[in-house]
Amino acid sequence: MRFAVIETHRMFRNAMLSIVAVAALALTAPARADETATCNGALSASETAFVQGVQRDLTMRFPHASDAMKAGYVRYTNPDDTGAISYANDHWTSDPTHPSQLFYDVNGNLLGGDFSVPRPNGEPRPQVWGVNPCRWFEFNGHVHFVLHDPSTGKTYYDQWIWNNDWVSDGGSLSNPSPDTLVKLGRVPSTNDVVAIFELPTIWDLIVWVKPHSPNQLFW
Repeated sequence: MRFAVIETHRMFRNAMLSIVAVAALALTAPARADETATCNGALSASETAFVQGVQRDLTMRFPHASDAMKAGYVRYTNPDDTGAISYANDHWTSDPTHPSQLFYDVNGNLLGGDFSVPRPNGEPRPQVWGVNPCRWFEFNGHVHFVLHDPSTGKTYYDQWIWNNDWVSDGGSLSNPSPDTLVKLGRVPSTNDVVAIFELPTIWDLIVWVKPHSPNQLFW
C-alpha cells in the first residue's frame, strides 16, 4: 500500500455506548469522552419547534451532498453504522441555521445535521434553542484528514490523529498542515492530502431530518 493509512469507521453517532465501550473503541475510532447524551425519547414543545425549523431549513438549502459541497462542506468519513456520511465546514460555533456538519446517505440524500458549541475549558452542556442540555454530548479534539492515492484513484476517509499527539509531533491546531502528515510518514506527498482540519473539543447536537428510527429525532 502506498500510504501508511489507518482506515476506521466513524463511531460518533452511537450515543448509547457505555464508558467501558468508549474506552474499548479508543484505538479504532475518535471516540467521545464520557460526556454522553443522558436522555432520549419524546421531544418537548420547544424541542419540537427547533427540530421542525431545522428540518425545513436544511431540506430547503442542502437536500443533496452536492449542495453541502457548494456551501464549503467537505466529506471526511465513510458511511457509519447508521449509514451516514459526514461533511464538515470547519466552523464549530453553530446557530440554528448554521450546522457545523451535515450528513447524507450513500446516494447523497440529506439525513441531518450536527450543531456544535466549542468546549475548550470544560464548559457545561449548552442551554440554547429550547433543547434540553441532556441531548448534547462531547467530541474530543482531533485532527481529521482525507487522502487520495493517485496511483490507484482511491480516496481514504476516516483518517484522524488526537490533538495531543498532533501537537507533540510538531503539528499546528490553528493551521493543520499536510507537511506534518508527510513528516509522520502518513503520506508521501502533500499533494496527496485532499483535506485537513481540526475538529476541536465540542458539545455536539445531532438532528435528524430523516430519522433512522421513528421516535429518534435527536441523535
